[in-house]
Amino acid sequence: MKKQILALALCLPLWAQAQVLDAAASRLDFTLTQMGVPMKGSFRAFKAEVNFDPTKLAASRADIRIATSSIALPAADAVNEAKKPDWFDVARYPEARFVASQFKQLAPERFEVRGKLTLKGVTREIVAPFTTKAQGKKLLIDGMLPVSRLAFNIGDGSWRDTETVSDIVKLNFRLTLIQA
Repeated sequence: MKKQILALALCLPLWAQAQVLDAAASRLDFTLTQMGVPMKGSFRAFKAEVNFDPTKLAASRADIRIATSSIALPAADAVNEAKKPDWFDVARYPEARFVASQFKQLAPERFEVRGKLTLKGVTREIVAPFTTKAQGKKLLIDGMLPVSRLAFNIGDGSWRDTETVSDIVKLNFRLTLIQA
């Protein structure tokens, strides 16, 4: 019996302890469709305070802050346009933020997080599914969330036309957490 308890204790993932974001190994990418053609982009600067413990979901938390000015797109003119008031209005809204309020397990290594996403001054509740994978002292959290850009007033004016730019943007994230 003691051997079984010891084996169980050794198998508990290291990531159930305090964690630090490995920013270099983490990413926040998105894909949108413009005139029928997929376009990939990313946000290069973001901070995440995450404490995720699958055995204590009620105590788990996440607070992710994204520098909207760090947007990266395939062309410089697209980046400049994205920073303007019709899009992210980075001068008035330099930060987007997601704050988790609840975690739920769906299956082994499959979860969802519920929380509030704030973009361009608009806050909406979202639910994002994600998977986890332990790699030694690292925990990889991967997910994809379809977001309605129009629900957050991203792409105002003539850009509201969904024939030009699709309403749904696929937000892909990878957070790499390291045991502190």
